Amino acid sequence: MSAIWLLFLVVSYAAAVPLSEQAVLKGLDEGAPTQDPSGGLIGWYDPRERGGRLIDYTIDDLGEPLNVIISGLSDPHILTDKGFQDYTKSLGYSQECLGLHYGNRHYADLGDGDMQKIELILARQHYFPVWGTCWESLAGGHHFRAWRQNGTHANSGAWFIGASKEFDSSKNHKIVPNGWNLGRDWFVESAVAGTHYRNHWWEAGVEWRTDLLEEGSDGINHGIAQDGRVAVLTVKRL
Repeated sequence: MSAIWLLFLVVSYAAAVPLSEQAVLKGLDEGAPTQDPSGGLIGWYDPRERGGRLIDYTIDDLGEPLNVIISGLSDPHILTDKGFQDYTKSLGYSQECLGLHYGNRHYADLGDGDMQKIELILARQHYFPVWGTCWESLAGGHHFRAWRQNGTHANSGAWFIGASKEFDSSKNHKIVPNGWNLGRDWFVESAVAGTHYRNHWWEAGVEWRTDLLEEGSDGINHGIAQDGRVAVLTVKRL
């Protein structure tokens, strides 16, 4: 009888634990977004909790801030490579001029178990329909690099983006003063305003975080300070 009573208590406790708490008890290392205690899904994981950081790697330990996150709770289409490129085209970016890459490749550790991985996408401001990014290469403008958090230890599917504004090619595409903040804000303003590409229409909500990056220029490439703010976007299809 005591064994039956014990079994009854165990089953009763399991049934009493909300699903959101059960998800948290399972831990965050199972490779998919869980639920927080309030029942809300987690759209991204803080890379620092698993040895990563919100600064990519360029020269030595210097890097560029990852100042925009597109949450894994966004439209599933833009969480794919093709869909993300469609979405960023709607924001005014496109692939590099003639598909050629200029400058160093960057790496980022998103704390997802993949360690430092190379940038997946680099895009530049698309000024006009034909060869629009070629003009950005010549005249300067906005650009970004992007990585997806999809390793086995933290598979949120979120995009981590380093957006900035740069000088023209005569200055080797160096970042303009305040370029990290300017690039981020240009990206976010377009997303929040609502955009479309072909038959897809999107609009984003933004949450501003000040606890992910340290304000200033410590560890930042080019010695250009940034304000420490990271925009977390959740993009919905209209």
